[in-house]
Amino acid sequence: MKRIVICSLLACCATAGLAAANLGAPENRVLWREPRPMSDAAWVWGPGGREHAPAPPFRFVKENMGGTNPKVNVRDARGALWIVKFGGEVHTEVFAARLLEATGFDAEPVYFVERGTIAGAHGLKRAKPYIAKDGRFRNARFKLRDENGQSFSQYKWSWVDNPFLGSRELSALRILAMLASNWDTKDARDGEGSNTAVFQHPSVGGSFYWYAVSDWGSTFGSWGGFMKRSRWDAAAYEKQTKDFVKRVVDGTVVWGFQGKHGRDVSEGITVEDVRWMLPYLSRITRDQMIAGFVASGARPETAARFAHALRNRIAQLERIAGASGPPTE
Repeated sequence: MKRIVICSLLACCATAGLAAANLGAPENRVLWREPRPMSDAAWVWGPGGREHAPAPPFRFVKENMGGTNPKVNVRDARGALWIVKFGGEVHTEVFAARLLEATGFDAEPVYFVERGTIAGAHGLKRAKPYIAKDGRFRNARFKLRDENGQSFSQYKWSWVDNPFLGSRELSALRILAMLASNWDTKDARDGEGSNTAVFQHPSVGGSFYWYAVSDWGSTFGSWGGFMKRSRWDAAAYEKQTKDFVKRVVDGTVVWGFQGKHGRDVSEGITVEDVRWMLPYLSRITRDQMIAGFVASGARPETAARFAHALRNRIAQLERIAGASGPPTE
């Protein structure tokens, strides 16, 4: 599926006017679509499927200096272009893509590659510690890049300014961010550091424009302040699970979550919003979760711990949706 990243609604008046024109009719602006149940294999291979997985050997194109993590661009044996990331986010983004696909949100083809060789790597700066002189590497995230896409990095959206305010779909995305303990929920208000984007998907009869959270690297650890937060940390994720849902007050859920724009992410979600999302979360099996975590680079025992905690969080949602569970006020 082709996808084009386009620019921010909150940039400047001239850009915003151009953006509105580029987005076409309101009915072509999409946050969520009804997902089909995912097979066990889909949890292993993710949105790109087995047929689009990275195919070695890999050939160095250039070092990619975007963002804060070390990255290089490579081509694989089929000529596909990949953005290869190293560092602390290589596991989290891979599992998050599978969870997004399972629940109806936009997800990119991403894969975890445990080891390999990149031929011709040279002149490296940030990526130098991760790629040996003979090109060998370990533990990398491969994201498929659509070379037909056009990027307008100034175009983002905000949790409090978007076309879906008050919708079940936006509430579901907010629940998903908290379910994954995604503390880095920056948006258009954070300028170039925003983790929101809009993607164009060309289709028969015209393009659709998907609003998405584009960075899920800071997930599956602890939410909280600078000294408390973590990512891909099963023990921390387990520990905070008991505080995922705190209580229900007059039909509105109170969450334990803390993160960037935390109130905008967590406040105002109702039990009815939870009920709307649950059919898509509840059908994900423990074995599928484990398969997804293993495909993201977790050892089987760690994958089981992550899956148990994630299933526990979903069970909390099931309890409040069934009018039991945490105390109400």
